[in-house]
Amino acid sequence: MNIPSSDSPVRIEQLICTNRFGTFFGVSQQVFDRVWHQLTSPDGESVAYVSMEIGADPDVFHPVMDRLEHARIREHANSQLDGLVQKYLHGPRKIPNYSGGLGVLAGDTLKSFADLHVPALAISLLYREGYFSQIVDSKVGQIDHATRWTPETTPSLFQLRNPEAPEKPLVIEIPFYNGQLHPTVVKAHVWMKLEISGQLDSFVPEFLIDYSLPDSPAWVMESAHQLYNAKSAIIKANQRRMLGSAILPLLDVLGCTSRTIHLNEQHGITVTLHLILQELHDTFGDVALDRISDADILAAAERVSRKIVYTIHTPVKAGHDRFSRELYSAISHNAFQRILNLLAHDEEISHEYNFTAMAMRINRAINSVSRLHRDVTKKQFPAFANKIKAITNGVHHLTWISEQRAACFNQTPSLRSWRTDPSCFCTLAGQDAADLAPKLEEAWRADNRQLIAYVNAMLKRHREQMIETWIDPPNHLSSLPETEWLQPGVFTIGFARRFSTYKRADLIFDDIDRLSDILISLNRPINFLFAGKAHPADEPGKSVLKLILDNQEELYIRSKGLGKLVFIPGYDMQLAKLLVSGVHAWLNSPKRPLEASGTSGMKAAMNGVPNISIMDGWWVEGYHEGQTGWKFGYEGPVEEADLSEAPDALLYTEDAAAFYQALPAILESFYDRPETYLERALNNLRLNIPIFNTHRMAAEYVAQYGLRLPQDQEELIDRFRRLYLSEENGPHN
Repeated sequence: MNIPSSDSPVRIEQLICTNRFGTFFGVSQQVFDRVWHQLTSPDGESVAYVSMEIGADPDVFHPVMDRLEHARIREHANSQLDGLVQKYLHGPRKIPNYSGGLGVLAGDTLKSFADLHVPALAISLLYREGYFSQIVDSKVGQIDHATRWTPETTPSLFQLRNPEAPEKPLVIEIPFYNGQLHPTVVKAHVWMKLEISGQLDSFVPEFLIDYSLPDSPAWVMESAHQLYNAKSAIIKANQRRMLGSAILPLLDVLGCTSRTIHLNEQHGITVTLHLILQELHDTFGDVALDRISDADILAAAERVSRKIVYTIHTPVKAGHDRFSRELYSAISHNAFQRILNLLAHDEEISHEYNFTAMAMRINRAINSVSRLHRDVTKKQFPAFANKIKAITNGVHHLTWISEQRAACFNQTPSLRSWRTDPSCFCTLAGQDAADLAPKLEEAWRADNRQLIAYVNAMLKRHREQMIETWIDPPNHLSSLPETEWLQPGVFTIGFARRFSTYKRADLIFDDIDRLSDILISLNRPINFLFAGKAHPADEPGKSVLKLILDNQEELYIRSKGLGKLVFIPGYDMQLAKLLVSGVHAWLNSPKRPLEASGTSGMKAAMNGVPNISIMDGWWVEGYHEGQTGWKFGYEGPVEEADLSEAPDALLYTEDAAAFYQALPAILESFYDRPETYLERALNNLRLNIPIFNTHRMAAEYVAQYGLRLPQDQEELIDRFRRLYLSEENGPHN
């Protein structure tokens, strides 16, 4: 349990707060007023963080619930307060408005903003059907179905109220130009999630725009239900503009004054169209656009760019939004099209608008998400090379460190401040490290037992489903006696992420005969635990997932039961936390250099778990010459790297062979020289936690935003910033 460090007794009355938009729960009125004042102050010293998805499920980080449970508060005589308490203690623990790494990174970033008291707000969409839910059938593969959830009953979510009529929801009006000169005004409600700091002394509000109203136009309803709905290009385009077009109306209604808008990927870039029109109107009044020159538009765009910070997250072309000019002419007006023609033109495909190129053109700062990704991005967008800097991703350590590991750290003198200061792991050495080692080892065993128990319970459930439903279990082990199921203490490798061809989830099973021969010759067992979703429209990604299912029986038979491969459906943040702390090694096998960063391996490192990875993304920086894990596969220079995802360019044979070559030494370290394995775990705590946490990352972003903060706060943030400078001189090949 991540109990806030305050020893003061909890009074529930102190955790309720109000303003003209409603009543909220989780921080004191004093804290709420301070944060809200910062966000609405005329000086504009705050940032609006815009992301298509935000992953922050209350079942993995829940400081308010922890405080209530620590104080043994189960009910309250006041019915209003009791309702809030029951909601936090017993309400649903999922907010499925994320698909994977991008959204989880956004959530982790906001948590660190809250912990560091960075004045920030977030803007995203609320999807009534969330991201799709996953059923996996051994014969069919992935089956997608809608997610059902109720924001009304979810802890930490509050629907904003109309200040003039508190019994009614707040309504914002968003203009959309659908091939017409005059806009269609669409109405939306607003939900606010409080991302509360571990100390309950600050928060970041996440504003989620809810377009799913009964009188919304059909095209809005169709686009509002599900994250990354890919049924058509028009739905995809509408989702992007529903995000971008809502930003200014929301800020205006709330009175928020952020002078910086941070685009977490380019999904919200259409906000710049509205900002440019606003600039042109402020400069020229109601003069017709055809009397304004291209130079005037570009000058307005340059002024707008001073407000925009842009983070690019992928070198993969599928991650860069492109829309045909013909399609966009039907959902915009002449003014927008003229701006797009100047700023969103695609150098490769003349009849398409490229929104990544547009985001590259309209900003004051661009950052990649690792050093290697910086170098790749510079080569992909050479016109902006001088502007592209690196801010390597991190993860929120309080979210991802297991309770068992947390208990160890609490007992270690040099780590007493670890909850508020992850940099303290730098000092882990000498007697403290020696004393921690056996405690860490026992905590690891406990987390592994918990994970294995979860998987075996799943196998039993799948076996029962086979009898009760039409679903064929996605695991071969479900058809075997329970004595053949997983055992704690067996070397367990985890792999969990989005299934996309470039991530090569099936790479290590490219030659099952060779893999089996290694296990048999060494007489060493391995559990392989895999999880993740393929995008509903990504048929090649679904095929990779199906290959994992198809390899299970063959691996088991050929390895004489030493190799057990299990697929765990329904990947989410809770399962991710169970995996990254319960496995013995974390596998990452993308084709270099297509993995911009990757954060799942960082979450494992937060628990001391070594990585086995291609030298791509963050691992180039986290490898530390083998002190924290193992590398394998191609690691040549970016200049010669092939960015193609074509099947014949994915280097399966070469990189799989490199994994098989490395595996015997890894098994020997785990089974025969456990002290060397534990040393790598301690090195991860000492070397990687101080670097790959979102406190350090947030500190780098604060510098990029140019926020003027109180001196004591700036000194604290600067200390995190000086731990590690992502932007270094020269390429990192």
